[in-house]
Formats: sequence, structure tokens, C-alpha cells
Amino acid sequence: MKQNIKYGEIVEGYDIGVLNEREARAAAGILFLFGMLSFLNSFMLGSFVFTQYFVGFFMFDFFIRIINPKYSPSLLLGRIFIQNQIPEYVGASQKRFAWSIGFVLSVIMFYLVVIDPQMNPIKIIICVVCLILLMAESAFSICLGCKIYNMINSDKSKHCPGGICEVRTKDPIQTFNLFQKTIVVTATVSIVTGLYLFSVNTPNHSSALKMMEMMSASNKEEQKQSNTACGSEKCTLNTCEGGM
Repeated sequence: MKQNIKYGEIVEGYDIGVLNEREARAAAGILFLFGMLSFLNSFMLGSFVFTQYFVGFFMFDFFIRIINPKYSPSLLLGRIFIQNQIPEYVGASQKRFAWSIGFVLSVIMFYLVVIDPQMNPIKIIICVVCLILLMAESAFSICLGCKIYNMINSDKSKHCPGGICEVRTKDPIQTFNLFQKTIVVTATVSIVTGLYLFSVNTPNHSSALKMMEMMSASNKEEQKQSNTACGSEKCTLNTCEGGM
């Protein structure tokens, strides 16, 4: 009976419930792909229909994960691609905590995108955070939510991806010499500089940025009207009305 209520899979040789990290990474990669397409579709074209469907699916999927990951649609889709690979078992508790963070973020996004659609920085920030979490999981097998779990929980994670929970020394192939460090720093600076120059020299055709410019122009027009009413360049409608 105890095994039936335990979160995660019961695997011989493991004293806690575990999950297949390869499956979780594959699912994160699938969600990252559709999440990026959703973000670009909304940001560049100003159409939120695809995003609304994706956010709804994302929220439903993560809700299933924290209840019983065995029936998560994205995890099952990921299993299709890695079913012939040897499983890499990781502790289920820390993954459940990380997925709970994802679920909370998805609920906020569902409200801002589906229930009460609005253009504000919060929605963009949450979207970017989710994409970063998914990319870290799929590309680098880094579970940032699991790290938070270790910071706030006295019962530390067990069976982490790549054995990072166990204290060990790095092999020579995992370290950097001075020349390799120079290459990394040069590549990073070049990428950041290139992206910046590209962004400042590319004409603005994105719908989202145009909306922001329109909002900014609207605020300037309101300020201009208040200045005319008050006869001062330093007052607003509120201060003008208060003075009157």
C-alpha cells in the first residue's frame, strides 16, 4: 500500500520514488520548442491565439505532473523519443517541487493571457523565465527548481542528474585551462555584443514593441495636455486638479 501512494516510480535499488530524467529532459525540450514558437508568434505578430492554447496546455500538463507524472502528456510524448535509452533515475521529490513552481507560473500566465488578456511587462518576464527554465532542463540537465528545493528543504535531494548531489572531484576533461577560459569569455562577449548591435540597428517591425511605442506616445500626449491645462511643464493632471 505504501508503494501505491509514494510519489514517483518504485525502482529496485532506490530508497525513494524516482523519475526518468531522460524523459523529463525530452518533455522540457518539446515544451521549450512550442513555448519559443508561442513567444515569437505573440511578440512579433501580436497574435495571442497560439499562446492561449499553449499556456492552457502547459498549465494542465504541469498540474498532472504534480499529481501523477505517469499520465503527463508531455512526459509521455518525450518517452516516445527516449524509450530505447537506458533510464537515468533521479529523485522524484525535487522534481515535483520544481514542477510546482512551473504550475504556479502557468496559472499566472493563464490569467494574464486567457482570462484577462493584457500587455504588461509581468507577462513577458514570466514567459522568459519559463523559457529559461525549460532550456536549462532540456539542454544542460540543470533543474533550477531542484536547486531551490535544496536551499529551503532540510531533507536534501537524492539521486540528482549527473550525480551532482554527491560531493566529488572533477575529472580533467571537466576543467578549463587559461586558454579555454579566454575562448569562453571572448565568445560570450562577442555574442552579447552582436545581439546588442543587431537589435539597435534593426528596424522595429514587432507588434509588441509598436504597442509599447504607442503607449509611450499616449503618455506623452496626456502629459502635454496636462501641461497646457496647468500652464506648466512640470505638473500633471492630478497635481493641476489638486492645485485648483
